[in-house]
Amino acid sequence: MTVQVPLYEGALTLDQWQLVEGLASTLTPEQARWISGYFAGLDAGLLRAGGGEIAPVVAPQGRTLTILYGTETGNSRDIAKTLAAAATAQGLAPKVSDLSDYKVRQLKDEQDVLFIVSTYGEGDPPQPSVGFFEFLEGPRAPKLDGVRFSVLALGDSTYEKYCEAGKRIDNRLEELGATRLSPRVNCDIDYDDPAAGWSEVVVQLLAADQAASSPQKVAAAPRADSTSNAHDKRNPFNATVLENIQIVGRHSTKETRHVELDLGGSGLIYQPGDSLGFVANNDARVVEELLEATGLSGDAEVAVKSDSVPLAQALAEKFEITIGSPRFIEQWAKLSGAKALEALTGSNMAAERVKFLYDHHIVDIVRQFPVKGVDAASLLAGLRPLQPRLYSLASSQALVGDEAHLTVAPVRFDLHGTGRGGVASTQIADRLEMGSTVPVYVQENPHFRLPDDDVPIIMVGPGTGVAPFRAFLQEREARAAAGRSWLFFGERNFRSDFLYQTEWQQWLEDGVLSQLDVAFSRDAGRKTYVQHRMHERSRDLFAWLEEGAHFYVCGDEKAMAKDVHEALLQIIEREGDLTRDGAEEYLRVLSSEHRYQRDVY
Repeated sequence: MTVQVPLYEGALTLDQWQLVEGLASTLTPEQARWISGYFAGLDAGLLRAGGGEIAPVVAPQGRTLTILYGTETGNSRDIAKTLAAAATAQGLAPKVSDLSDYKVRQLKDEQDVLFIVSTYGEGDPPQPSVGFFEFLEGPRAPKLDGVRFSVLALGDSTYEKYCEAGKRIDNRLEELGATRLSPRVNCDIDYDDPAAGWSEVVVQLLAADQAASSPQKVAAAPRADSTSNAHDKRNPFNATVLENIQIVGRHSTKETRHVELDLGGSGLIYQPGDSLGFVANNDARVVEELLEATGLSGDAEVAVKSDSVPLAQALAEKFEITIGSPRFIEQWAKLSGAKALEALTGSNMAAERVKFLYDHHIVDIVRQFPVKGVDAASLLAGLRPLQPRLYSLASSQALVGDEAHLTVAPVRFDLHGTGRGGVASTQIADRLEMGSTVPVYVQENPHFRLPDDDVPIIMVGPGTGVAPFRAFLQEREARAAAGRSWLFFGERNFRSDFLYQTEWQQWLEDGVLSQLDVAFSRDAGRKTYVQHRMHERSRDLFAWLEEGAHFYVCGDEKAMAKDVHEALLQIIEREGDLTRDGAEEYLRVLSSEHRYQRDVY
């Protein structure tokens, strides 16, 4: 292979040129692309090293770069921002867009496109991105010859259709004739390292391409301040617990708590619709059970990244030790030699793996397939990092100032004869005492926002799903908003489970809340849920939509959100005198106008 490399006057000595030409003649196309990226990265490293004047960055000529992300919780958005900063530092000029805001007709005119997409639920794209997927996978999608792309897919390996949304985009772009810049990378919940690796590769490849274009001198991008004191997921703020109380009656069959935290001095700012990231710890009892099952000492020192900590502390603070993952099955299969576990590692066993992990926590697997003499490092190698939990904020800073309120129902259940519970929710219920502190941060949710003050809103929030709507009404009260508001709330029993009852009643009296419809499923008579109340009020509900109302849903995704979605479709079809296809198109338009917003989990 002969590679023609332009020799710019004064760029290389003759000896250097001969060395480069000799190396180039031995490279495969893949090796040539890799080494181009390597030297682009080396150049970036020299710039970051500082010392003397910073060399100018070369700007690309001719090809455009677009970074598109699809997200539910904001992780893809954060990666996209970091990627855009890295590309800008290399002299590239990326455009960044949420898939929900992207004009799909522009796709045919793109040249280099980088996708960062999370998977939601059972293999679905993020709800705000559904419209883009429908276009891309539909008959109107254009041929994309000449477009180059790469995909970073985010997901959770405990689900059967792991990273499915990213896989769908990757496969469809190839079908449409686009060319991969680099292979798709699938990321589990501990996505930081693989995401950083993918970002580095694609930026190096694009930076290498710019060297073949006519160089244009531009100012170097400013270096990020690594000493920033801003509080975020990597640098949470220790908030003090001001209140942690039960808000259901003593005869309730459920447990729901209202929590108030002090954010004073943090600089954290949130909007109604945002979530609070809660950095949880595992229960000491769960840690002890795992240590006992493995025969390991909690005092043994283990390496966690650059730190050395006792094993018990690592298990309590750093790793997921309740719900298992395909990674743990694979690791424990190697250690135990158990044929039953080995069988579950097959690529065609996704459904069986999901069911097994649903029925077996990590400690159950260790007990069922014991490994004598296992060492701590081997155990940790199969565990995923402990992830923060997100809770919808139940307050507006316009009304509560430096406080953050949460509405939490602890998850508790029995498995294999022992009580189990959610990591964060049981910590909040059982171990979060008044005056104690907990690390938190704000997770923005731009896809769940109040409209202008004069626009009507319809809110559907059964159970703890009502939390963000308490924030919505606090905000509207503080702003003296004129827009009408309508809440559908549901729970089990009126007498014991009517969360924030006196607040809703006060807002009704003050005119902040225009209408309130409630459904209590366990009271006398047939079970009634929020979707039944929607049908009962279908004429008025559709009239509100026709008058420009925004429709919000928050809560359980597996049942409630699907039932509410179906009820809404039926109401639109009936009251609008539309066909089913017409009702679905009506709802698609609502979504595209950001008038149908969901925060479901």
